[in-house]
Amino acid sequence: MRRRVVVIGLDGFDPGIAEPMLHDGRLPHLAALRGRGGYSRLQTTNPAQTPVAWSSFATGVNPGGHGIFDFLRRDLDTYLPDLALNRYEQSNPLLPAKVVNLRRGTPLWSVLASAGIPATVIRCPCTYPPDKVKGRLLAGMGVPDIRGGLGTSTLYTTAPDVRVSDNEQVIELQVVPGTKGRFDTHVIGPRNPRTRGDVTAPISISVDEVRRGIRIECGGRPRVLELEPGRWSQWLRLNFRRGPLQGTAGMVRFLLVRIEPHLELYASPVNFDPAAPPFPISHPWDYGAELARHLGPYYTAGIAEDHTGLSNERFDEAAFLDQCEVVMREREAMLELELKRFDEGLLFCLFDTPDRIQHMFWRFGGREGGSGRRRLRAGSAAGSEFDTVIEDHYRRCDELVGRVQSRVDSSTVVIVLSDHGFTSFERGLHLNAWLAANGYLFLQPGVDAGEAAGEFFRHVDWGRTRAYALGLGGIYLNQRGREAEGIVDASESDEVAAQIAGGLSGLVDPVTSTVAVPRVRTRAQLYSGPCAAESPDLVVDTAAGYRVSWTTAVGGVPATLFEDNTRKWSGDHIVDPALVPGVLFMSVPYRRGNPTLLDLAPTILGVLGAPVPPAYEGSDLLSDT
Repeated sequence: MRRRVVVIGLDGFDPGIAEPMLHDGRLPHLAALRGRGGYSRLQTTNPAQTPVAWSSFATGVNPGGHGIFDFLRRDLDTYLPDLALNRYEQSNPLLPAKVVNLRRGTPLWSVLASAGIPATVIRCPCTYPPDKVKGRLLAGMGVPDIRGGLGTSTLYTTAPDVRVSDNEQVIELQVVPGTKGRFDTHVIGPRNPRTRGDVTAPISISVDEVRRGIRIECGGRPRVLELEPGRWSQWLRLNFRRGPLQGTAGMVRFLLVRIEPHLELYASPVNFDPAAPPFPISHPWDYGAELARHLGPYYTAGIAEDHTGLSNERFDEAAFLDQCEVVMREREAMLELELKRFDEGLLFCLFDTPDRIQHMFWRFGGREGGSGRRRLRAGSAAGSEFDTVIEDHYRRCDELVGRVQSRVDSSTVVIVLSDHGFTSFERGLHLNAWLAANGYLFLQPGVDAGEAAGEFFRHVDWGRTRAYALGLGGIYLNQRGREAEGIVDASESDEVAAQIAGGLSGLVDPVTSTVAVPRVRTRAQLYSGPCAAESPDLVVDTAAGYRVSWTTAVGGVPATLFEDNTRKWSGDHIVDPALVPGVLFMSVPYRRGNPTLLDLAPTILGVLGAPVPPAYEGSDLLSDT
C-alpha cells in the first residue's frame, strides 16, 4: 500500500478563535477531522514568527539548528539591518549573482528524497532558493519582489507633494502637453547591478471621462488594460530591459483608486514572472512555469497580500480583501492540481492569508489584548461591516479542509496545522529607548533621543554603547571582536546580558499599569545547535497587547518607552510564545500531551517510512498510539 500524507498549513490560525467556532459547529470539516483523529494546541517557536516557526517545522530543530531567528539580521560591520532569510552573492562582476538560502538544517522533504520518497511542497517559507526534492517545490516567503526586497509598491498620482510612506514609491503624474488627460510614465523595475539605477518599462495612462476609468497602454502583455475604480486589473507582464540582450521579466497588477479630484493609481510590487524568473523559484526549475501554464500567472513574491497598501491607506479594506481572495484562489488551484496527481509521499501546501487578514482586521469585532485598551482606528468602529471578516475566513479555510478530505482515501494521513496563533497589538515598546535610559546605549554628543536620533542607529555612539536592539524582539551585545566597534569583552558578556534581562523583565507600562515584558531570556536558555551563536544575545517576550515597535526593528531610538499602535496593522503574534500557540488537527489518533512544531517532521517521516535524522529534536506523535 502506498503511503500518503497531506499537510495543510494555515498560517496564524488561532486556537482562541477556532475553538469557540468548533464548539458552535461553525467549522464542521475541521470538527470531522478532529473526530477521526484528534486536535490540540501546538507549541510554537521563540520568537513566534512565520519564517522561524515554519523553518523549525521543516527541519525538526530549534532556531539554533536552522539559523532563522527573525526577518532581519544585523550586519556585524555596519550594524545595519539586513534581510535574514537569504542573501545574494557575486564573486566576480562578470559572473551572475547567485542566491544563498540562510536557512540551514535538513528539511524533511530532503530526507524523503534521500529515501526515494516523493514530495510536493507549495510555498513553505524559507525555501528560496528552492530545496531539491524528489518531486516538486514552489518557494514561499523569502522570494523577493523584482527589486530584491519584501515588497515595494508604487502610487501614481496627479496630486502634488504626496508624502512617501513605508515600502512604496510615489510617481507624480504630469499631463502630456496637447492631450486631454494622457500621462506618459513607467513601471519601476529592478535595479541595474552595474549603475545601481532603476530599470523601468514605459507605460501610458489615459483618463476616460465618459467611462470614468483609465486605459493603460504599454509594450507588455496585454498591450492594453482598461480599469474601473475599485477593481484590480489582471496581471501585466513586462520586460525590463537594461541592454539589447539583457532584460528581466516581471508582472504587476494595478488598482484604480479614484480619478478625481486627483487621479490615484496603485501598482503592486513587481513580482517575478514564473515563466521566466531571474532566479529559480521552483524545483525542478520549470515547475513554476508549469503551474503558470495550467493556472495562468500568479503571485510569486513571498508575501503576496498587499498589506502595505492598506497600511499606507492607499486603498481600502474592501480592495485588500479582494486581493486576498485572488491569492487564496491561486493557492487553492495549485493544491487542486496537485491533489489530482498525488499518488505517494508528501503533499504540503501553505495558505498565508489567514495571517495577513488577522494582522489587518484584528481591530474589528471588539478584540482586545492583555492591557484591555483596544484603541479604535479609522474605520474600525463597532458594528462595522468588517466585524466578521476573520471568522468568515476561518470558515473559508474549513471549507478548504473539507474539499481536501473528500479528495483523499481513508488511508491518507491528513494534517492541518498553524505555526502560531494571534493576539492584539495595542502598544509598541521601544527597546532602544529603554537601553538608552538605562545606560546601555548612548547617542553621540548633542543628539537627543527621538526624531533627531533617526533610525538605522544613525547617531549611536558605539564607543560607549554596550547593547542595542534590532528586529522584532532581539537585543545584541556590542561585543568586542564580534561587532565592528564592540566594547563588551566576551568574559563579561554573561554578566551584562543578565543585568539587562533582570532590569527589563517585569517592565510595567505606566499608562496601563500592565506588565508589558513578562520575561527576557538569554541565548543559552533558548537555542542550541550549530547556528545558535548567530542569534540575538537576548530575546524579549512581551505580554498580549504589546509588541516591540516598528522603530526598534530598524534601529530607532525614540524619546519614550511606549507608544500607542494606531496603525491598521492591529493584530500580531510576536509576543511571549506561550500566549500564541498554533493548532494541530490530524486524521489519525495521536499523542496529544504537549505537541510542538518540532514533532511534525519526525511524525511525517514515520508515517512515510523514512528514517529520522539524529539532529531532529522532536518525537513521532504516532509512536505511542
